[in-house]
Amino acid sequence: MMQLQIIESPEQMQQFALAARQRGERIALVPTMGYLHEGHASLMREGRRRADLLVVSIFVNPTQFGVGEDFEKYPRDMARDSALAAAAGVDVIFAPTAAAMYPHGYQTYVDAGPLTEPLCGASRPGHFRGVTTVVCKLFNIVQPDVALFGRKDYQQLAVIRQMAIDLNMPVEIAGMPIVREPDGLAMSSRNVYLSPAERGRALALKRALDAARTAFAAGERSVNALENLLKGVLSQEDGVEIDYAEIRDGMTLERSDFAVSGSLAAIAVRVGKTRLIDNCLLGAD
Repeated sequence: MMQLQIIESPEQMQQFALAARQRGERIALVPTMGYLHEGHASLMREGRRRADLLVVSIFVNPTQFGVGEDFEKYPRDMARDSALAAAAGVDVIFAPTAAAMYPHGYQTYVDAGPLTEPLCGASRPGHFRGVTTVVCKLFNIVQPDVALFGRKDYQQLAVIRQMAIDLNMPVEIAGMPIVREPDGLAMSSRNVYLSPAERGRALALKRALDAARTAFAAGERSVNALENLLKGVLSQEDGVEIDYAEIRDGMTLERSDFAVSGSLAAIAVRVGKTRLIDNCLLGAD
């Protein structure tokens, strides 16, 4: 394993990756927006296991943030991130600037279609166009054989997997389990925004998902009943504003009247000014 390198130039990163592939090395990529945590580290460790060269991208992508979202204040700490990446066995951090990724005159975007329309796509217009575009660019630059994503961003994972299929991208998309804090809160870089009181209220997400999972295990199949259960648990907590709490098909993200094993229970809320998401697959995890 080589000493950790930080590469900022997309051209240099691409040349580095192409040279590695010519040597027959297998490349794993973990795309991130930085402010790394144990959830990211779990992806890195799996990437290390699957490849000869492990690359982590750190790029707060401006095109996936909407007006009024937290692009400017999104947490950034390269020294902290580098230490965590090195400990997880990362070979290269690719950390481009926005100007390098979207130079003057940039005009090409990837639009991923119906999978992007519900859930987060409904409340964050243009978000997934930014995600698919930057991930497509990262795949072209880093040339990975496998790219690893956390299932906390379930819709993102589904959209990227579909993009890779539709555009014949020669990369395996690996979805990895959600990593949680000891109290059950899904790990997220945005958790740092939460005050102690808000963090306590945020535990309602896991309680709601657990309630839906328990009801499904007990035989409840009505999507309306399960969604009402999710919303009911969330509503019991003051200061939790529901964006959505829905049951969707685990593959297509379409709605139906009845849940089946593998149906997705997905939640997005605001706790204070912080938007949090979480999910589970009913009967499957």
